[in-house]
Amino acid sequence: MNVTKIILASLFILLSITSISAQYGNNGYGGNGYGNGGRMNQMSAMNQNSQPEKPKEIPVEVTVAKYMEEMKPALQLDELQSIAISNVLIESVNTQGRIMKLNLTQDEQYKEFQLLTESTDRKINNFLNPDQKEKYIAYKEESRNPKKSKDKKKKKK
Repeated sequence: MNVTKIILASLFILLSITSISAQYGNNGYGGNGYGNGGRMNQMSAMNQNSQPEKPKEIPVEVTVAKYMEEMKPALQLDELQSIAISNVLIESVNTQGRIMKLNLTQDEQYKEFQLLTESTDRKINNFLNPDQKEKYIAYKEESRNPKKSKDKKKKKK
């Protein structure tokens, strides 16, 4: 349950950061930018007025791949486990997007995310051996409290 909360929270934050940075587009200087001296041809000016550019979304697969880069060595996953868990996470992120598009109250949305997190955790645990399940629980805890784990590493040095 906690792992999926961490996964969903991480993915939500990552997607939020992506959408925030995408709003600034063109290096944060808007359509004409400072580098071109404000010169724009008529076609681009017409395109900007008639149809605003939609921010580019990061594909779910890319987001999951970044998450798996951390998870795979932490849990010592083999390739088959890695692929199966990636598929579960992709499904989870897609479902999360559908939940966010529904017109739900915050409480209803929170409950839906909790159910999704629990379901995702169960599915991931089905692919793990008992040793990996323990590591998964620790991995989720560490993801929730990253400052504590960094402090421990500093103390060891």
